[in-house]
Amino acid sequence: MQMEPEDPTAAVLLCEVVVMEILSWLPAKPLTRLKLVSKSWNSIISNPHFVKLHLHRSPKNGILLLTRTKPLTLGEGKKWDLVFSSVESFIQNPSSTLVAQENRYSLYVEDWVVASCNGLVCVAHALDHPKTDISDIWVRLLNPLTGGISENSPCLRVDMHNVLGFGYDESSDSYKVLAIIWDSSGTLITQVYSFGGSSWKRIKSFPAFPFSSEVNGYFIGGTLNWIALRTPHGSDYDWDAVTLDMLTLVSFDLKSDTSKEIPLPKGIDEIPSEEPTLGVWGNSLYLLHDYQNTHFIAWQMKEFGDENSWTQLLKISFHHLGVEWLSPRFVFENGNVFMLSGCHSSEEVFYDRRDNSVKRVKFSYNPRYIVAFDYVESLVQLC
Repeated sequence: MQMEPEDPTAAVLLCEVVVMEILSWLPAKPLTRLKLVSKSWNSIISNPHFVKLHLHRSPKNGILLLTRTKPLTLGEGKKWDLVFSSVESFIQNPSSTLVAQENRYSLYVEDWVVASCNGLVCVAHALDHPKTDISDIWVRLLNPLTGGISENSPCLRVDMHNVLGFGYDESSDSYKVLAIIWDSSGTLITQVYSFGGSSWKRIKSFPAFPFSSEVNGYFIGGTLNWIALRTPHGSDYDWDAVTLDMLTLVSFDLKSDTSKEIPLPKGIDEIPSEEPTLGVWGNSLYLLHDYQNTHFIAWQMKEFGDENSWTQLLKISFHHLGVEWLSPRFVFENGNVFMLSGCHSSEEVFYDRRDNSVKRVKFSYNPRYIVAFDYVESLVQLC
């Protein structure tokens, strides 16, 4: 019996499918080198479908740390450095992680990081106008792994009172920046920019103004989120005069360019002593605040967007944490580990609710200059 000859095209396609499946489970960094193996592998690894598949399968256990570096020469301003680390390494040895030269990326003096999403980092660059409250802002994307940098966005002129948010709109496969500006006339202006576009678009105004500690929006489920104040005073407010009914959670949908308010947990019955903050890890939103300057409380919204899913995750005394004053910083490991600022400017407190352990870490410089973003190394290409 004579066998039919094998179709060489089908064999090649099958081989590529197998190679794609295997490569999609590898870390992103070696894949950048494996692109050099052959034209075929370069084509596979650069394919947008492969990039999305690889991102979906990549472990979400990394963080991007933004730190201030000391000037090398007299007159030079302090610069920002981006340091990539696993969460485990940072928690075990924070000081060493921050000074490590590996996985480090330097930014300009006037730059600041808005947020990180899918391995891309949104960086804003500001140019101040002397003797005024006006600044010109440009935003760009960078991929710290590949070293790729996008072109700058069109210029956006803003008042000094402004906040930015960055996230991904899956429906249009685009990355967007939202700017909320409280101008000198007391008008709240909201503008959105899609990377690759030619202009900023003015949209319906935000219902409230994010307060000072919520500079950057928190991205989750296609939305950007802030704790905000229902107040006509914008960013000029006295926290001691803020009442509970003035606080709200505002969520901006990147697909529809619309915003809505989500009620805070019903269990909050009095205003915190210090401004509360949000946190995101995985698919959960967290609300962190103090209670009467004696306890630290963390809430988790288990089903994002469902106000009834707010759950009090923990309530722990300052005495147990060994602090007299506390400011929540970051949440890690699916809401199991919290980084908190205590009384001393050079010390941070790590609390692990799994074993109720407290770890104090002293830094060689003020850790208030440390900002953390959840991060995953990816092959996502720039617009």
